[in-house]
Amino acid sequence: MSKNMGYALLAGLAAVVVLISGAVFVGAGVRGAAPDTAAPRGGENAAPASSGAWVGTWSASPASAEPNAPNGYPDASLRNVVHTSVGGSAARVRFSNLFGTRPLTITHATLALAAEPSSPAAAPGSMRRLTFGDRSEVTVPVGSAVTSDAVRLNVPAAADLLVTLYSPTGSGTVTHHPHARQTSYLARGDRADDTTGTPYTEQTAYWRHVTAVDVWTNETEAAVVALGDSITDGVTSSPGANRRWTDFLADRLRTERGAPRYSVLNQGISGNRVLLDASPTDLKNGPSALNRLERDVLSRTGAEVLVVQLGINDILKTPQQTDPRRIVDGLERITQHAHRRGLRVIGATLMPFGGHRKHNARLEAVRQQVNEQIRRGGVFDAVVDFDAALRDPAAPQRLLPVYDSGDHLHPSDSGFRAMAGALDLDLLKGASPARL
Repeated sequence: MSKNMGYALLAGLAAVVVLISGAVFVGAGVRGAAPDTAAPRGGENAAPASSGAWVGTWSASPASAEPNAPNGYPDASLRNVVHTSVGGSAARVRFSNLFGTRPLTITHATLALAAEPSSPAAAPGSMRRLTFGDRSEVTVPVGSAVTSDAVRLNVPAAADLLVTLYSPTGSGTVTHHPHARQTSYLARGDRADDTTGTPYTEQTAYWRHVTAVDVWTNETEAAVVALGDSITDGVTSSPGANRRWTDFLADRLRTERGAPRYSVLNQGISGNRVLLDASPTDLKNGPSALNRLERDVLSRTGAEVLVVQLGINDILKTPQQTDPRRIVDGLERITQHAHRRGLRVIGATLMPFGGHRKHNARLEAVRQQVNEQIRRGGVFDAVVDFDAALRDPAAPQRLLPVYDSGDHLHPSDSGFRAMAGALDLDLLKGASPARL
């Protein structure tokens, strides 16, 4: 049986095995748009009356306004393809207008299971209409976000979902995540409930407006949130193959005996820094990690563990930060903020970039000093040593060639797998946050 045939069978079974018990949804659901900084945590919105909890299964950080689309996409359906890390019996979706210049009016939104990986077609019987406070239409103010009501749908782990929204009018600039490494689609007119995928003739490498999918589950305890830059974003991973290091981590948590039952949420933004927001001429790199921490990490549904992979762009990007203490201070502040919300924090060492066009002895010394302070302790609750796991023993300032994508900074698929393998899963279930 081919991979696609197997996926189609899984999708069909998941679509027909819908929750048919007498369980009903309780709670009022979302009654309008809410600021993205106030994203609901598990159980605050409408939930099935069966045992379980809300946990994020997928997320992406809103990075910037989409270039070359100043008026948005009026009279168009945006079909986003997203990949789950864990499954559940119901789902809800979060839409953002963070970077919009006008209110975003959604008059038709749907959620479905993709018939095949990366396909715009829906699995038979899986299409669900999304509502917002029991209304089909919602207006998301500029700078805000909204979460849909829950819908019953058996969502498998490691499956592609189709999140579609239709707006009759443009939102102005479109809130997007530019390095999805996943093909999504656009159709003209209201095609939100189309199951064939045929009208979706335009492709995009972006995720537009959608920032999270939560599932109701009794199989997952909580979420691991990865806060990072392009390395966590997976910009050099194979498109459509879900080979970011966070995807490999999710695979380990699903399949390894004794692994903690966690979902994995990827909050990487390419070019992101610990200390500085993106410059006005390079907005796609997003706000600094410190400035987006509340929105992108602390508000994620079910967040319990934070993995921080950041710091190399502070060294590389102009203005270059050459004081390692300032970078470490910023990382410590991330840990302190996370501790106040009860999250355990695992920090990563900065990986080699020898051979990269910006590498020099001065910047290499900064990286080494940051890593020394991270390894010494007192910055995070625990450390994952990505540097040691991926460097070339014969040339420690460089990535091992098999782990190098070719630019001497970003890992290959094999490198991303090695990153996930370097994380001791026991660290995820460590003691309460350390007193730093």
